[in-house]
Amino acid sequence: MRNAEENNNYRIEVPSAFNTVFSHFYFAENKSGYPVTKTLLPGFQTILVFNFGANSSFRSYQNNLLKVEKCMVLGPIKQAFEYTLEPKSEILVANFKEDAFYRFFGNVLLTHSLPIHPDALIPDNCFSVLWEELKKLSDTKERVAYILEFCKPYLREQNAISTLLAEFKEEALNPIKAIASKINQTERNVQLNQKKFFGYTIKEISRYERFFKAVGLIQKSAVTSAKIDWIFIVDQCGYYDQSQLIHDFKYYMNISPTKFLQFQNDICSSKAY
Repeated sequence: MRNAEENNNYRIEVPSAFNTVFSHFYFAENKSGYPVTKTLLPGFQTILVFNFGANSSFRSYQNNLLKVEKCMVLGPIKQAFEYTLEPKSEILVANFKEDAFYRFFGNVLLTHSLPIHPDALIPDNCFSVLWEELKKLSDTKERVAYILEFCKPYLREQNAISTLLAEFKEEALNPIKAIASKINQTERNVQLNQKKFFGYTIKEISRYERFFKAVGLIQKSAVTSAKIDWIFIVDQCGYYDQSQLIHDFKYYMNISPTKFLQFQNDICSSKAY
């Protein structure tokens, strides 16, 4: 209980009016006297991080270190990274859904140069002003409500192709081919729009979703049984063999599946299994 009180963290759902913009907000604080480090799973989302109190930091598995003083944009998150909360620090993270970063900031291709301060993407230093206003609020839900109200004037309407891509649910079909046929456009044009609006390709997100499904099954199996049935995981997730599964764990998290099991209590996800 003492550890839970000192290291408070939780998800905050958003109102239905913002369901196409944010998946959720995430709050974490460190009330202890020592740094707390967690690993964030890749989620292919772009995140906006607000830091209050002592500085927090992020470290990629390539060992690149980034300190967040006030606010920062990161993403799309395609590989795991560590984040550290120093004593007396707290963060509030907005998780953009699918094409929402493009709708908010304009050109998602700017994310190739991220991390970046959001004021570099929108003029008038409005995020520095926003941070100052959020700092005055002590209640996390009030901060979230303030951010949601702040973002309304900046949000563009969702592009028609982007809407089709976001709402496509037929797993047996190739979304690029299906949508291209439906709107009578070339597959290449739909592919370019996917990359432009979302910041990643269908091939990238398909590989990630297979990995994410495996992570969920592994975690569920760890709770219900003493031994993981790796052949079952491989089969259910569509991997060719166990070595391909291991390769994906190395690619996304730089650890093996067995190491993941050992340290899963220190691993967080921006998505729900």
